Amino acid sequence: MVRKLKVQDRRKARVRRAIRKKAGERPRLSVFRSHKYIYAQIIDDRAGVTLAAASSNEPDMRKTLKSTGDVEAATEVGKLIAERARKAGVKQVVFDRGGYIYHGRVKALADGAREGGLDF
Repeated sequence: MVRKLKVQDRRKARVRRAIRKKAGERPRLSVFRSHKYIYAQIIDDRAGVTLAAASSNEPDMRKTLKSTGDVEAATEVGKLIAERARKAGVKQVVFDRGGYIYHGRVKALADGAREGGLDF
């Protein structure tokens, strides 16, 4: 049976298709946000492995943050993912917003990652 894709799924596929064309050799910084938390991963699509990951759901982050689902938390996750990427030897990435609008928490995560030293 053929399943109809939801609007969000089509948008995510469209964004990923464009990213793969532009990425070249660079890994992608993928973002997922839920109502309570925000997650980021740096993924090497050629090898199919995750090089670094960070989220506001980690115990250290939950202790230090007032709220785990706001813009402040997203900025801190961005800085943390940049730090872990540097340890993994990644300096340049391509940003995968995952179909989300580049606004609010997604933008804050990207700004935090740039502030932490990632180039995209």
